[in-house]
Amino acid sequence: MGDKTITRADLAEAVFRKVGLSRTESASLVEMVIDEICNAIVQGESVKLSSFATFQIRDKNERIGRNPKTGEEVPISPRRVMTFKASNVLKERVLDAHIKRKKS
Repeated sequence: MGDKTITRADLAEAVFRKVGLSRTESASLVEMVIDEICNAIVQGESVKLSSFATFQIRDKNERIGRNPKTGEEVPISPRRVMTFKASNVLKERVLDAHIKRKKS
């Protein structure tokens, strides 16, 4: 597993190198894209990034859960959760990278 985490700064640097915008413009562009995705998700819209993934909001009903330490039943309140579903293209790329890494 890789120890590296890609940050907003890393994305902005990649835009800077590959697109040729200034560092400030690249950071601003990354922020705008992330904000647009977040706003759409918060409003309950699905966000589909072709060949990458789909982000959706799902409503979960109230249910009874169990405290694993005590075994006591406790109600879990209804809530909204975001789901991430990877595209088949992304799944294939991850699998191919895994197979290549195992062969090395």
